Amino acid sequence: MQYLDQFLLIAVAHIIALMSPGPDFAIILKQSITHGREKSLWTSFGISIGILVHVSYTVLGIGLIISKSIIIYTIIKYLAALYLIYLGIKALKSNSFKLDKFEKGKTQKEITKFKAFSIGFFTNALNPKATLFFLSLFTVIVDINTPLYIQGFYAIFFVISTFLWFGFLSFVLTGKKVRGFFNSFGKIFDKVIGVILIALGIKVAMSEM
Repeated sequence: MQYLDQFLLIAVAHIIALMSPGPDFAIILKQSITHGREKSLWTSFGISIGILVHVSYTVLGIGLIISKSIIIYTIIKYLAALYLIYLGIKALKSNSFKLDKFEKGKTQKEITKFKAFSIGFFTNALNPKATLFFLSLFTVIVDINTPLYIQGFYAIFFVISTFLWFGFLSFVLTGKKVRGFFNSFGKIFDKVIGVILIALGIKVAMSEM
């Protein structure tokens, strides 16, 4: 019970951050509609594991170094921006989404589970805003004397809650009615998502610490 208040604070902060639209949400939306539920769940898993990268280097103190080094932060920022722009360009070049491909058990272009996982992982792990978010959590809310096993519990909570949220979105977005809705303008869906991802990439590139 000693760390209950601390846990509740970081839990609320994390849940609010999860529900805020960003690169992770955009990727799940695309994966759900374009590649189906299974691949979207693997992408959700990748996003949740990507969080461990941020938690690990924050606990080790590397996150503070990153936040204080303009050069390191800038490199991470531009890598994230380039990756989002790359995904956006791929979406612009892809074929149109069609619901009948789902009903035949096929997707627009089949990807492996590992590919789906890696897309989620790198989208989250390279997000510089996530770096600053977890750094703020572990410096402002989590006391320096908090035992490592408690911090480990927080990390597990971050992973599980992230997977549950994006897993939930994956189930909702791959529902037949939702897919039917997106199918009504399937010719432009990937183009719209591509533009959004590129815009997010540019926004990340132009962001400041």
